[in-house]
Amino acid sequence: MGLLTATAAVATMGDPKTFSSGREFAAWLGLVPRQTGTGGKLRLHGISKRGDVYLRTLLIHGARSVLARTKEPGPWIEQLRRRRPNNVVTVALANKLARTIWALLAHDRKYEKAHVSVRPV
Repeated sequence: MGLLTATAAVATMGDPKTFSSGREFAAWLGLVPRQTGTGGKLRLHGISKRGDVYLRTLLIHGARSVLARTKEPGPWIEQLRRRRPNNVVTVALANKLARTIWALLAHDRKYEKAHVSVRPV
């Protein structure tokens, strides 16, 4: 992630503690599927496109760049690429980037590639 995306994320988010989770932050940006359903059947549609258009665009273009330039993006992305179209994979990676941004800012940590999140029991 570059300086432009990082500063836009901090400026847009404000206080990261206002969001209870990374998923809530990603949903606020419009990076999660819109859901409708009735009778227990849930239907997932395209991304909701709510929230800050500028930051969402930066995250999606950043994800697209990672997918185009990285030779070995990792097993998660490779498995997703086998099952889903390229644009869905791009938005999924942008969603993951948004959640990572929230986690780093909310918990005041530096990025560690090998970091594994563990839920308290």
